[in-house]
Amino acid sequence: MSDNFEPKILGILCNWCSYAGADLAGTSRLKYPANIRIVKVMCSGRVEPTLILKAFQEGADGVLISGCHPGDCHYVDGNIKTLRRTPLVARLLTQIGIEPERFKQVWVSASEGEKFGKIVEQMVEDIKKVGPYQKKMGDQLDVVMHEVAASAKEAAAAEEKGGSNCGS
Repeated sequence: MSDNFEPKILGILCNWCSYAGADLAGTSRLKYPANIRIVKVMCSGRVEPTLILKAFQEGADGVLISGCHPGDCHYVDGNIKTLRRTPLVARLLTQIGIEPERFKQVWVSASEGEKFGKIVEQMVEDIKKVGPYQKKMGDQLDVVMHEVAASAKEAAAAEEKGGSNCGS
């Protein structure tokens, strides 16, 4: 592993709390690593597992998902969907050879800029210890993504029958 390795982390943050927390860290001029590239989504519950797999496929060394604290979701239960989905995604990533340090899900409110900075610092440290992400599955990652996408469509259809208001 190179001493100059700087991980590329994709941060997928909910619009209402976590993105505002990251913004607070920036406007407060808090120092944290610039290794994170942020994508704002309306709700963490809208983050499909295929998006996480795609990030690794495209060269990310880590993925951070952050949303409102449970009970504070602007879409009522979107973060609960995230809470239920996270262990499944983490297990899938481990099964396909992606180290647990590379995926993290956290809750950050709009007033927690300092917390956001510390989370990014810790994630950068953890990923530096395991080194750059190297595809271990080759073309099999495409197969896994296809299977996960098919399962997600089935789950979405079942959810629509039951009703969910997560950012839609």
